[in-house]
Amino acid sequence: MIAVEPAVLFYLYSPNPVALPEHLLACGVKGVGDSLFRIRARGRNSARSSRWLLPAHRTSRLRTPDRERTQAFTAAAALPIVTRPVKNYCYNPCLQETPSLKSLLCCALFLAACFAQTAARSPSPGKQKVLWQKLEAQIQDVDQHLDGVMGVAIEDLTTGDHYFLHEDEVFAQASSIKITVLANLYLQVQQGKLKVTDPYTVQSSDLVADSDIMGGLTPNVTRLTLRDLATMMVAVSDNSASNVLIDRVGIENVNAMLDSLGLTHTRLRRKMMDLQAAKEGRENISTPREMMMLLDAIHHGKLLNKELTADFFKMLSTNKDSWLPRDLPAELKVANKPGSLEAVRNDSGVVFVEGRPYVICVMTSFLRNEREGEEAISKVSLDAWRMFDRLSRATEFGRVVSAGNGTR
Repeated sequence: MIAVEPAVLFYLYSPNPVALPEHLLACGVKGVGDSLFRIRARGRNSARSSRWLLPAHRTSRLRTPDRERTQAFTAAAALPIVTRPVKNYCYNPCLQETPSLKSLLCCALFLAACFAQTAARSPSPGKQKVLWQKLEAQIQDVDQHLDGVMGVAIEDLTTGDHYFLHEDEVFAQASSIKITVLANLYLQVQQGKLKVTDPYTVQSSDLVADSDIMGGLTPNVTRLTLRDLATMMVAVSDNSASNVLIDRVGIENVNAMLDSLGLTHTRLRRKMMDLQAAKEGRENISTPREMMMLLDAIHHGKLLNKELTADFFKMLSTNKDSWLPRDLPAELKVANKPGSLEAVRNDSGVVFVEGRPYVICVMTSFLRNEREGEEAISKVSLDAWRMFDRLSRATEFGRVVSAGNGTR
């Protein structure tokens, strides 16, 4: 037997505006805009026990206007109620009577049916929570077997759920800091300060170590655009191209952008290959949580407009040798930027699983064996992808639906 609390009926019969409770929001009533529904219980005096309620959404309220022209829609078929379209109906609360016992009973049956329907179609967050717990156990196992320090931040961009491990520890970023340079380049394009087609002529004074592309170009002759430089910075982590972009956007502007997003532990402090600055402690830094927050902000359009956001992630997903996508399907879009220094391996990005994109930032330091750090990043990435891939293809009850699935 399903018991209905008397307080629930208050929402149906109160003459004053009151918030519609969650269990009614899911009862199946559907409508458009501000149209109202008149739910009339069957039985004697049922017309006078009618009440109005707005379409089912979180801000729905019962209300008693002096006059309301309405159009009613079909509501909750096969339930013990009927609905009628009503025009030029004048609501007068003074004419309302105390509902009859039969009317109250019908309403109670209606609510009981609503409860049953809601329970049958509600998602199962408990099952998804189990998957997150298993992912946590898998990542902790990787961490325990790594001779070094690892920080992880993973966020479901659909639900906002996340997993953290040493998320607020500050890590040297190496080339992963170039994500902030790319973001600020696009921000200044949006502000009209720069264009991706702005030209640049290669200068020998701009060349530094680990510049596989720029180092092979002809100084004072080869002309590039800022987009060309950004592509080299992302695809092959060309340090000379990165330094030219840093000069164009300005270190202070990158950090001002980070401040505006509340990322106080993420800092661009020096150009690439500035060993003297590194010795002085001016390291490029961030935390797993803050790098996750930066990518989340960009993905949700909090920094760039829709067109530039798409172009940013297209640029960041340029094919590259990195650890997050290493063991993932080749066709999967991964917008990421790895970074490496002695005893340091990082990789941060967005994995665009269809219908379930997520941010993943894995940072390691104090590594005894750098290869083990790279493998740890790939293991965490694979475990995360396996969970999100299942979530993206599963029903709310946990059945994974794939092409070729049988009916057994």
